[in-house]
Amino acid sequence: MIDFLFDYETLRVIWWILLGILLIGFATTDGFDMGVGALLPFVARTDAERRVAINTIGPVWEGNQVWFILGGGAIFAAWPALYALSFSGFYLAMFLVLLALILRPVAFKYRSKRPDPAWRSRWDWALFVGGAVPALIFGVALGNTLQGVPFHFTPDLRPIYEGSLFGLLNPLALYCGLVSVAMLITHGAAWLAFKAEGIVGDRARAVGARSAVITSLLFAGGGVLVWLGLLGGYRVTSPIVWDGPSNPLLKTVSADSGAWLANFHAHPLLWIVPALGVVAPLLAAIGFRARREGWTFLASQFGVAMIIATVGLAMFPILLPSSSNPSHSLTVFDASSSRATLRNMLIATVIFLPLILAYTAWVYSVLWGKVGEKSVEKAGSSAY
Repeated sequence: MIDFLFDYETLRVIWWILLGILLIGFATTDGFDMGVGALLPFVARTDAERRVAINTIGPVWEGNQVWFILGGGAIFAAWPALYALSFSGFYLAMFLVLLALILRPVAFKYRSKRPDPAWRSRWDWALFVGGAVPALIFGVALGNTLQGVPFHFTPDLRPIYEGSLFGLLNPLALYCGLVSVAMLITHGAAWLAFKAEGIVGDRARAVGARSAVITSLLFAGGGVLVWLGLLGGYRVTSPIVWDGPSNPLLKTVSADSGAWLANFHAHPLLWIVPALGVVAPLLAAIGFRARREGWTFLASQFGVAMIIATVGLAMFPILLPSSSNPSHSLTVFDASSSRATLRNMLIATVIFLPLILAYTAWVYSVLWGKVGEKSVEKAGSSAY
């Protein structure tokens, strides 16, 4: 049935959409975990307050990381060339991310094993690193993707990456990193305002109201950088064969400083997406001030989704542009797996993704309610 319903072209576009959904799912779930970790030294000053903050995410962070695994798995299976280049080219950056993410579960498990304040303080800083570093690196990686990554293919399609870790840490990429950090701090603050009782929630509201405005301003500033052509831009200049072979050497691409706005100019309704990316954080800022925790968290989630969607829509159909040889850039129509692989994966996704969503919704419903110092003390050793 799938063979008749979905041709190769449609399957490629569907998997581009699914990849975006998985990345948004990761950013909106594990994103607030990272945001809480990055906020820990600033919203919680005593051990009891830190335990409150930690226990707002303690029961859900492991489940939220499923989206990270799903996203990586989808890239590996649906876009193998993209996986090979991004995970090898950004190897040191990804190593830093994984190191930070490895620190986080160890800190969760070991922090409260000893009452020693110095012991707990060290693990608290590990949680901070586990939240702040990935938030920054993910944004830096996205900034480099927008500018183009120095790679090319040999005639036998062997990828050659020509960059370095320090080359990734350029000013424009770091700016995108700041957008990511501000966005996830806002999201973490929205979660704490929603889940934490007392002073922790109050401090989170104060921080979140400011970081939400900063997120909106930084994202709007990023739009100005794109408009000025400072964040690069690439355009496919040869005819696009959507159902053609997965060979990135069969097309031509040119660097064009206005290319990241071309899709929005061609389809004006798409301007709604970046506009919402600017407006949603401001609505979250208003929600923080009005103490409307539920609406604030939803506005923050929506803002994260719109910011990520803006990047995807701007770059389509390009997935990973090459700055050293633009014609070797990876696109939706020449970097995918085979039609059979995409079809079989889609069948599995249609079956299992609703189950994951249903289980996630059930877990959050079971863990509904606020976390306070009294509830943490009552839980004793069973709490983090």
